[in-house]
Amino acid sequence: MLKVEIDSFSYSEKTILKNIHFTLKPGKHLSILGESGCGKSTLLHLVYGLLHLENGSIFFNEKKLLGPTKTLIPGEPFMKLVAQKFNIMPFTTVAENLGSHLSRLNEEKDEKRIDDLLEAVEMEAFKNTMVKNLSGGQKQRVALAKALANEPEILLLDEPFSNIDVFRKNKLQRKIFNYLKENNISCITATHDSEEALAFSDQILMLKNGTEELFGTPEFIYKNVATKYQAGFFGDANLLPKNLFSSEETSEKMVVFPHQLEISDEKTALEVIVKKSYFKGTHFLVEATFKDETIFFNSSISLKKGKLCSLKISEKD
Repeated sequence: MLKVEIDSFSYSEKTILKNIHFTLKPGKHLSILGESGCGKSTLLHLVYGLLHLENGSIFFNEKKLLGPTKTLIPGEPFMKLVAQKFNIMPFTTVAENLGSHLSRLNEEKDEKRIDDLLEAVEMEAFKNTMVKNLSGGQKQRVALAKALANEPEILLLDEPFSNIDVFRKNKLQRKIFNYLKENNISCITATHDSEEALAFSDQILMLKNGTEELFGTPEFIYKNVATKYQAGFFGDANLLPKNLFSSEETSEKMVVFPHQLEISDEKTALEVIVKKSYFKGTHFLVEATFKDETIFFNSSISLKKGKLCSLKISEKD
């Protein structure tokens, strides 16, 4: 089990991370969700042992990880980090890249392992291709396969699918994360992709300015967003007064997602003017105004600009 306790971490005078505490059990997947510059990559580098943690501690199975100041080669042998800068050799083939992490004691066994890894990242056709001739997304997949070569106990992924085409990414995510589960490999992923975090994580740690904003299961995170920042990871969201939807006298506001609003046949307190309808395939996302504020809601049909609509919370929500 990995136990991370970061009281604070700074570069020079600037504090990057503060009060980050979590545990990760074997085979579990934690997503670090946050905007660019919030400390996601720094957190992975601290866990891996590339940066020295002075104010805090990191333990793995009761053993304290000492970091780069106490080791000859930075990084822990039971972990692998796939960083945004790929650790691959450009002037060798894909197979040679993967083979560099294997024992080389049993050629037949190594060859089988290479083929299995290539299948996992859908790169079988490029086995004998020079890495320098691959696209950015293909190089990212080679880096993933290389990190898995020796079946690490913990895999750290920093935006692991950022260079991969959307049509291939969804299938690849399923294959990789299922592979990790089947082999009981723990995983920490730094991402700003909320769909990835919701679909594949056991837990999500949401960061804001280097501190914990929310922590919990994907279901808990999604159902407990309370600010515009938190809701922003899950698409266009509205921050609306609670008293629009009840007789309660309160100045509090609540986060309402577009799919939670629907057009009412009766006049309501939330009366909006349509500005534009955006086709989303299964529905239209409608942009409207309410007292000079922008409101988003879903509609099954396109609505004309200037149309007046009364909105209510949908019955299922």
